[in-house]
Amino acid sequence: MDRPRTAILIPAFREEATIGSVVRAAREHAEIIVVDDASPDETGARAVEAGAIVIRNETNLGYDGSLNRAFEKALELGFDFAITMDADGEHDPSLITGFKSLLTQAHVPLVLGVRPRKQRFAEMVMGVYVRIRFGVRDILCGMKGYDLKLAAENGGFDHTNSIGTELAINSIRRGVAFRQLGVSGTRRQDAPRFDRRLRANLRILAALGRIIRQDIAALTAR
Repeated sequence: MDRPRTAILIPAFREEATIGSVVRAAREHAEIIVVDDASPDETGARAVEAGAIVIRNETNLGYDGSLNRAFEKALELGFDFAITMDADGEHDPSLITGFKSLLTQAHVPLVLGVRPRKQRFAEMVMGVYVRIRFGVRDILCGMKGYDLKLAAENGGFDHTNSIGTELAINSIRRGVAFRQLGVSGTRRQDAPRFDRRLRANLRILAALGRIIRQDIAALTAR
């Protein structure tokens, strides 16, 4: 029987300073797919040099759009599991071992990372609702592990610009079991590449609004 294959999916935009070291460390644990989101620097080249499979977006698709392409590629290549992580070093690649163990050995279909701190006000607001509603302590953590059957059942990773939350939330709504793992790493010193502070807060609140509206619609449909 073939061993299950795991892919590490990394969306990257203007991360030439860190992507090489992240990929090299992560490759010790699994195969890597990097989506270069039309970076104007050498992000894609550094990822290739480090040994990743690299997809380049011709135009900027953002975080969710880039992960959509990564999930599509992982399914196309026949991977069984996927672990998402950031390109900036905030997620310690040694944590991959714990995610893989839960996915491939304990057969937990969804593994959610939990950071030691929230970065934005809107994250705290969203965090309160999601923790009460779903029991998830950090739905916005970028390090998550998935059985790729979940993506197939969801028709893909994201359809709503959910900041990486749609597939996890929809899976939990369907009763999929999940576990949560603490994650750590080196906190970046500059601004996040995919979203500046104001825009990020607005996108988080918009994502929360969609979750609440979906919950209300489900309640009223009963």
